[in-house]
Amino acid sequence: MNGEKNIACISTAVGWLKITTENTSVKEILFIDKEFVANDSTLFLVSVINELQEYFAGIRKEFTFHCDPDGTDFQKKVWNELVNIPYGKTVSYLEMARKLGDEKVIRAAASANGKNPIAIVIPCHRVIGTDGSLTGYAGGLPIKEWLLSHEKGVYSPTLFDELLNIKNGA
Repeated sequence: MNGEKNIACISTAVGWLKITTENTSVKEILFIDKEFVANDSTLFLVSVINELQEYFAGIRKEFTFHCDPDGTDFQKKVWNELVNIPYGKTVSYLEMARKLGDEKVIRAAASANGKNPIAIVIPCHRVIGTDGSLTGYAGGLPIKEWLLSHEKGVYSPTLFDELLNIKNGA
């Protein structure tokens, strides 16, 4: 179903996010480098923004809006599995591959994870290395670390200062 796309740009604790909706579905939530002027927003887009702001304020742990990312069938299967990872928890790429039914798809699952077009809501930041290490993230590892700490209720002034420096180009 193709409809009018609406786009917003919001500032968050981890930088700028570009939100794209179509009808009553979120198509993208992407990290971007700088603010831009967006088109008029709809009530749906405003509700998405409100839920994201509640997440960053530590009020919201689950999102209620519908997401409809564009991707291959396999990518969508991976992304559907990601939304099952509970808030504040992590799984390894190997665990993710096992949940998908085959350890051999670990690289393909990691690739699909990296192509997730709906950051935060489809929580690819909750997938870590088998040894517990933080591995790749489209927003960068400091943002991944911040999101995981945020969800565990841990405030790290050092990490927060690092993110501010990144946001301000220092």
